[in-house]
Amino acid sequence: MNNTIHASIEGMHCGSCENKIRTALIAIPSVTDASVSSNAGTAEVHTRGDILDDESIRDAITHAGDYRVTGIHRSEPTSSPSGVPLAPEAESPPESLYPLFLIVGFIAGVTLLVAASSGNWSLEPMMRHFMAGFFIVFSFFKLLDPSGFVSAYRGYDLLARKSAPWAWAYPYVELGLGVMYLMAWVPMVTNIITLILMLIGAAGVLKALLNKRVIRCACLGTALNLPMTKVTLVEDLTMALMAGCMLVLMTF
Repeated sequence: MNNTIHASIEGMHCGSCENKIRTALIAIPSVTDASVSSNAGTAEVHTRGDILDDESIRDAITHAGDYRVTGIHRSEPTSSPSGVPLAPEAESPPESLYPLFLIVGFIAGVTLLVAASSGNWSLEPMMRHFMAGFFIVFSFFKLLDPSGFVSAYRGYDLLARKSAPWAWAYPYVELGLGVMYLMAWVPMVTNIITLILMLIGAAGVLKALLNKRVIRCACLGTALNLPMTKVTLVEDLTMALMAGCMLVLMTF
């Protein structure tokens, strides 16, 4: 059974505004489709039966740009006429953490293969190679749909919520860090930047989890429907820990 939510929005002026808001809305995991009209100043959001709170809708719209939600109301759940089944609506990919575990597992496997081929099992180069692979691969998925990533990322990251340019730049920052780890360029600076970014990211994820918000994790962009869970927090804290450990190893 599907639900329809209607939102009244101020601040839309053109088709670009419509696209930004629609992209932000369909980034919400339980949303199957959304239609936005700048002329009417409205958005119609279709969900697949999950309980979607008003705050998630307001956050998605306000973080898409300089827009303000003036009202939200819900239609009765749709049901099929007597004897005539409704055609199924297209749904977004199901939520799953499996792709995240698979990708991280592949990166870890490649790291071990590099260590085995070089015969160097030292902790520092293994962590450096893992972090290089992590940042390069994760930036790739973000860059598949930059606007979708920005909309999802601004929903919970502390810096991105305040600065849209930072959200747009973040995938390239990750790519740069990946290259710097791979080439072992200025390791002190690389690890300090990583430590700071991962701790800020962890703070944003922790806040979203404490508020029990139902939002999509943007760590792999929007190509995969990853739910925001404690795994995302562990991911950020683990990367921060590895950067901290490398800084400590560099001092000895």
